[in-house]
Amino acid sequence: MSETITRRRAVQLGAGLVASPAILRPAMAQSAADVIRVGYVNARTGPLAGFGEADAFVLDSIQKALGNGIVNGGKTYRVEIIARDSQSSPNRAAEVASELILSNKVDLLLATSAPETTNPVADQAEVNETPCITTNCPWQPYFFGRNGDPAKGFKYTYHFFWGLEDVIAAFLDLWDQLPTNKVVAGVFPNDADGNAWGDPKLGLPPALAAAGYKLVDPGRYQVMSNDFTAQITAFKNAGCEIVTGNMIPPDFATFWAQCAQQGFKPKIVTIGKALLFPSVIESLGARGNGLTSEIWWTPNHPFRSGLTGQSARDLTDAYTKATNRPWTQPIGYVHALWEVAIDVLKRAKNVKDPNSILEAIAATNYNSIVGPVQWTGKPVKNVTRTALVAGQWKKVGDKFELVITANGPAPSIPAGGKLEPLG
Repeated sequence: MSETITRRRAVQLGAGLVASPAILRPAMAQSAADVIRVGYVNARTGPLAGFGEADAFVLDSIQKALGNGIVNGGKTYRVEIIARDSQSSPNRAAEVASELILSNKVDLLLATSAPETTNPVADQAEVNETPCITTNCPWQPYFFGRNGDPAKGFKYTYHFFWGLEDVIAAFLDLWDQLPTNKVVAGVFPNDADGNAWGDPKLGLPPALAAAGYKLVDPGRYQVMSNDFTAQITAFKNAGCEIVTGNMIPPDFATFWAQCAQQGFKPKIVTIGKALLFPSVIESLGARGNGLTSEIWWTPNHPFRSGLTGQSARDLTDAYTKATNRPWTQPIGYVHALWEVAIDVLKRAKNVKDPNSILEAIAATNYNSIVGPVQWTGKPVKNVTRTALVAGQWKKVGDKFELVITANGPAPSIPAGGKLEPLG
């Protein structure tokens, strides 16, 4: 099943190729017309590496599920998956996406790992007229971060994930469980995510104000900052009892350590992106206990894979058994991305025609391991939303567990506990 990669082949593939040995298959006697090439870009290294931590496992399981290939129109096609590492860099993501399109001639392009990866990959796909599906990025940073026009949308690029309206609803459902003065500290970086979350019209500010919360926003900080003194001082002076924002893990670790050093002790800390991963929480030690975040997906989500039949619990159990590591939220969405991609390739009338693949994407109506995926033109063309809840990291024995503590926006996803204030 694996390919022996020669020195010449390794040079051709480039240093950015990061894949388990089972991902690439030899061409054997099949012609190019009998092979479907799918490019995949994610962050396997750099500050966003948590997003790609489980991808080798997912890709290996997808390759096994493909078995002898995909049958389309009575013909069997071998599927070649070419995975590249964005290295958490937008420039690198654009570069490898261009290589996948122009050099590897992929029929379909996929990407995950926040707007730093999804956006430049999707932009390359749009420019080069290559069908593309992305996930693991709130839809506003994806769509508006690419200067999308709701009246026109995009032609070649499609996205599924939750949006800021969902994270706002989940956060408010979480915060309303504890008595606070409703003064919220906003920590937003100067990047696509931070600018979208802090946008005065489309982000958190108007929604929080409408709900009776006061947002204290001292302005955007530069990614990989080593000094949050100005922000912390502003939050202390305003009496903030809640902290929210969207940060990469290294930035949050610096910010949270400096909060302790400078005596800032909020009751609730709810941060997007940085607090998704058990490895980040474990690295914080005792100060990881009680932190809160949006929750995309857990073993308790009531969905099954339409490709393998696995429940959410089955998939996380398989991952922990194979890797001896705790499950992570992106597992579900990466699996779902491949579910949707394979469903599209099976339904396309001509799998070697980009327009035919686009028609199949637009017609998608699929029940995945993260829930239904169907592009209906809402909230905007090319985007469909998925369910979101929120929860808290709690120390259980010698390990941290992520417990759903706010499921009001998606009651079909069961809660596992109540929010507790930070100690």
